[in-house]
Amino acid sequence: MSHLMLNQLRRWFFSGILITAPLALTLYVTWSLITFIDDQIAGLLPAWLDPQSYAGFPLPGIGLVIAAVGFIIIGALTAGILGRFLLSVFDNITKRLPVVRSLYGASKQVLETIMASQSDAFREVVLVEYPRRGIWAIGFVTGSTKGEVQALSKEDLINVFVPTTPNPTSGFLLFFKRDDVFVLDMGVEEAVKMVVSGGIVTPEDPNPDRKPVNLDKVYKKRKAST
Repeated sequence: MSHLMLNQLRRWFFSGILITAPLALTLYVTWSLITFIDDQIAGLLPAWLDPQSYAGFPLPGIGLVIAAVGFIIIGALTAGILGRFLLSVFDNITKRLPVVRSLYGASKQVLETIMASQSDAFREVVLVEYPRRGIWAIGFVTGSTKGEVQALSKEDLINVFVPTTPNPTSGFLLFFKRDDVFVLDMGVEEAVKMVVSGGIVTPEDPNPDRKPVNLDKVYKKRKAST
């Protein structure tokens, strides 16, 4: 077998791994998660409430369905005045317990960050020059600046949250003029993946033919406005 043929087979082999491995890993993790949730839910439900006892055979994914219904019911209950009161009481209790306080607070921050990335809390993904000129960071616009901070500035400011890597639940709240940030086309979810992965997962540029920004003009404009 020639050397060229061996190289071609090697390339095909690694190409097959690159195509198959992510798919196989995704299917394995998904199936393992479904099975784990099904087993946990089945262990909590009495037989007369378990749909599988009536069907006579396993129902893959039934645990996810039951969990989703449970989350909806809990969300509906906590949306009312009584539910919010009970939730605040529970939060106050957990804050008094040293170990539980840390675990509960950390998990709550992570979930709030994930939920925020799926909602309108993070409105735009922007590129900001931070912490100094020539260094850039990914940020999320969380709204227009108001109150005392805005009152002390002559310019209209926006709130930009700059997360840290690989933990996006921590970061810096910065206030920028709208003209000092560059709005990116990538979505919030794509930006979060990029931050968490440390840049390993980078979304494709939807506009590869765009012209680079002339930073010299930007700097001159900023200097003229000050």
